[in-house]
Amino acid sequence: METILNPNPEIVVALNIGSNKVLAIVGKKNILGKMEILGSGKAPCDGVVRGVVTNIDKTAKAIGDAIDLAEKKSKQLIESVFVGIAGDHIKSMHHQGVLYRDDPKKEITQEDIDRLSQDMYKIPLAHGDKILHVLPQEFLVDHNDPCMDPIGMSGSRLESNFHIITANSDALENLMRAVDKAGLSVSGFILESLATADAVLSKEEKAGGVVLVDMGGGTTEVSIHLEGIIRYTSVIPLGSNVITKDIKVGCSVLPEQAEKLKVRFGSALADEIVDNRVITIPGLMGREPKEISEKNLARIIQSRVEELFEYVMWEIRRSGFENSLIAGMVLTGGGSKLRDIELLAELQTGLSTRIGEPLENKISLFDQEYAHPSYATAIGILSDALKRVTPHLPVEIPERKSTAEIMDLQEDDEPVFAELEPNTNQSKELSWMGKINTKIKDSLFTF
Repeated sequence: METILNPNPEIVVALNIGSNKVLAIVGKKNILGKMEILGSGKAPCDGVVRGVVTNIDKTAKAIGDAIDLAEKKSKQLIESVFVGIAGDHIKSMHHQGVLYRDDPKKEITQEDIDRLSQDMYKIPLAHGDKILHVLPQEFLVDHNDPCMDPIGMSGSRLESNFHIITANSDALENLMRAVDKAGLSVSGFILESLATADAVLSKEEKAGGVVLVDMGGGTTEVSIHLEGIIRYTSVIPLGSNVITKDIKVGCSVLPEQAEKLKVRFGSALADEIVDNRVITIPGLMGREPKEISEKNLARIIQSRVEELFEYVMWEIRRSGFENSLIAGMVLTGGGSKLRDIELLAELQTGLSTRIGEPLENKISLFDQEYAHPSYATAIGILSDALKRVTPHLPVEIPERKSTAEIMDLQEDDEPVFAELEPNTNQSKELSWMGKINTKIKDSLFTF
């Protein structure tokens, strides 16, 4: 029987609930501050449609299965998770906020920025919507030129433009119920497009201007980054599942066979097929097998992918940043592994395109298992979650007088030396030890 460790506040768990699968990743920060992945678990899921939980029981079972595998691999007891949020219910808007300061000669602090950001949570929203993230774009102090960091500046008027991301409260409630039914608590929600960008985009790409296209099973998320800031987010209600459905209808095969055809033989660009092999599909219950050429399969796929990139281009034009994308486009997610899809993206959009995989330089002891676009979102959620967790530094404990006193220190809630006969020298030592004991208790029980 494998040993499961007690919950540790420095260990975090990311949960990526998609239309096809649930992925859980366990990790922590090492002493160098880099992310270390301890284990992961993956389970098929058919209780989610377009990023929204439609069957709580099925989703809860998939979450439980993924968590069980993650616990076995990481040898950690999992009780709480950070959950990624996606789906076509995600909306974004821009809003301007202004803070008037009492003392214009006093330097602007982080507290001022936090007050300005908190005011955004008071803006009116559509019925049923809830704010997920408030992201400042740039700041202006007393109508001067925009700046990214106003801390340390002086002025009476602090202003900022905010990118506000909202989600449907009913969709959030269903997601929380599914997680709760799996026996877990939610530590926080993280927008998946933000998390994915953190995992696959370099600082140079974010600064120069890049569009990130995350191709999931039920939806495709589009986000635009410029000058190191996310400027635009949107969700297209089409994903790689529609390609599978097209193959199923076009080739008259079962959904499982259609998925295998897409993964093993599919291509997004029919002109790149040279050999044009014939693929034989076994018939059902002794019926004659079916045959389809590789080029015809690619034509079915290409027509749907072209439609998807038309939507992507429409979102780029709608954002107003069409001429600012110096770094081009990055494709990620499970759908981006389709052969030649980056070539079709370049032909369709005119943007230089690459496939986005999790960046190795952000992960300690990088395992090639995670060098796949389908892991990008979960790793990004884990990275974001680790930033929210306050590290508990190890406390040096001086040598104890006896084994009995050490056992008391581990088992008792109160300082172990509090009841000893006081003397001048011992009192100083015991007071110091009481502080150490308090630090140990805080590190064990503060989350």
